[in-house]
Amino acid sequence: MTDIKFITQTKSLIDNLKSVCANYGLGNDGNEFKIITQVFLYKFINDKFAYEAKKVNKTLNEAENFQEAFAGLSDNETSFLFARIGNNAPKLKAEHTISYLYNRSNEGDFANTFDDTLAAISAENAAIYSVKSSSGAKDTMFDRLSQFISDPSQRDAFCKALISKLVEFSFEHMFESKYDFFATIFEYLIKDYNTDSGGKYAEYYTPHAVARIMAAILVGKDEDIRDVKCYDPSAGSGTLLMNIAHAIGEKKCSIYSEDISQKSSNMLRLNLVLNNLSQSIPNIIKGNTILEPSYFDEKFDFIVSNPPFKLDFSDFRNDLDKDSNNERFFAGLPNIPKANKNGMSIYLLFIQHIIFSLNKERGRAAIVVPTGFITAQSGIEKKIREALIERKMLRGVVSMPSNIFASTGTNVSVLFLDAQADSENIVLVDASKLGETVKDGKNQRTVLTPKEESRIVDAMNNKQPEDDFAVVVTSDEIKEKNYSLSAGQYFEVKIEYIDITPEEFAEKMNAYKTSLDTLFTESHKLEEEIKKQLGGLKYE
Repeated sequence: MTDIKFITQTKSLIDNLKSVCANYGLGNDGNEFKIITQVFLYKFINDKFAYEAKKVNKTLNEAENFQEAFAGLSDNETSFLFARIGNNAPKLKAEHTISYLYNRSNEGDFANTFDDTLAAISAENAAIYSVKSSSGAKDTMFDRLSQFISDPSQRDAFCKALISKLVEFSFEHMFESKYDFFATIFEYLIKDYNTDSGGKYAEYYTPHAVARIMAAILVGKDEDIRDVKCYDPSAGSGTLLMNIAHAIGEKKCSIYSEDISQKSSNMLRLNLVLNNLSQSIPNIIKGNTILEPSYFDEKFDFIVSNPPFKLDFSDFRNDLDKDSNNERFFAGLPNIPKANKNGMSIYLLFIQHIIFSLNKERGRAAIVVPTGFITAQSGIEKKIREALIERKMLRGVVSMPSNIFASTGTNVSVLFLDAQADSENIVLVDASKLGETVKDGKNQRTVLTPKEESRIVDAMNNKQPEDDFAVVVTSDEIKEKNYSLSAGQYFEVKIEYIDITPEEFAEKMNAYKTSLDTLFTESHKLEEEIKKQLGGLKYE
């Protein structure tokens, strides 16, 4: 169950950090986001380390003062502690903790102490917790945050204000949770930083209900999943990856991701730390998936994606066109619109990339697409649908309710692919009428109930037809409908017949005749009245 207290504390911490930035002239500054996310990461690392340390060390668990007990460990005891924690949490020394820094916050040159501490943590854990770019270069976990304050005389006070906000509570009690609400926290954290409609590379967050549905349908009740690779080529903060990992089991899968946004890659790192998936952090790649895919030669067992739908990629479209390997973009490249380059349908490239990257023997994928994709009568959209049918990869489609995404009014559907799909039992679900509309800031959002989520999942996984909701069709039927994947086009039109006697029929006909005679009489009177009124008009 979602812990409301935890969410409230987290949002309060974000607001407090924003307040500190505003008080030191960094409100809405370009560096504010870096400061907040990195301080947030430090807070989580600190609490996660304490949580894991107490699990494996009885002395630390029973100590009234964790900081003092930790500082009192011998070098051998500390090394043994690190070995037992393994990769479940970043390694911290006693002088790296929030409590230690807070106790020293009144000392001179505290800004350097603060920055040096974060730099040391980053260096100690670089092998596991650094995010790579497509070139292979690794970033650092933390910047020297005090340097964002232009006035050196304010830096000590700024860092002291930051650290004071981190000692007020601990997240430790929440680390038993699966963090199903985690993306909500991220949405709250970055909502102020996407006010320009996302800019060139927008971050949009997949609603929890959609992420849960995708994971539940992909994984189903398969108990024999193990040692699988899960991939998202446009990962964002990792909502879809976290849900698929939880459905499979964190110890049974490895996570791989690519995203062009440094912001999203850093947040995904934090998400993996919190979700017991730190071992997959080296697989996070910050790069251009379409132009320079880092996992070009990899094939994945599970792929989930909510790719950007429209995006200007005219800068590198010609480079893709020159690519001699046409196997990846088999259906072609979207053209550059004359009126608006931002209208380029980049999601069509992501679909083709996912098909190319899927394990051909056992791979499964779920892709969020604009609903227009499933009925387009020509172009790349239709070529992709034709290929899915010919390759026997289409498992089904779920058309979601309008406004399921608060950040975009585009109607969306979810495409489900499976290397072992049953071409005689393809499930098409029309969930567009489900959900309840709620206010979400300035926007409206449709929210699905748990019962409605289960209804969608059951229809797909049980291949369960339901009037005006779900239909099971064959690949031949889809070909006959010009490869349309809209459930509504396959629903049976039912005409209800009622048996009546000849006497009842005659009575109904007489009633209709009487009604028509009355209407005709009234119509005639109205015509005469209109003529009379027209005759009385005079020109003056």
